[in-house]
Amino acid sequence: MENNNQPSRKERLKPLELVGFSAVLAIFAGVVVMIVTRDIVLRVPVTVGVVFIVALLALSLLGLSVKPNPEDAAVMRKLREGDAQEGDSAEGNIPGNWH
Repeated sequence: MENNNQPSRKERLKPLELVGFSAVLAIFAGVVVMIVTRDIVLRVPVTVGVVFIVALLALSLLGLSVKPNPEDAAVMRKLREGDAQEGDSAEGNIPGNWH
């Protein structure tokens, strides 16, 4: 029997896809900078680092902007309600407080 609370393989690998794609974009930018400037020591690592961070942030924000389908929204709402009920029964645990 499969547990419905566990994320699917696609959901578990999504962060890895974002990091991998950001790394590919950063390496591409590093190669372009290396070809244009011919200065490997300083400009390429800085460019690769900056492009990696910017690409990772941009892809993550684009991923957050996607509206989930109604079926996923219902499951997330149900999980939140279950977490709130568990938080009410625990001593000293305030619902919604993650500290």
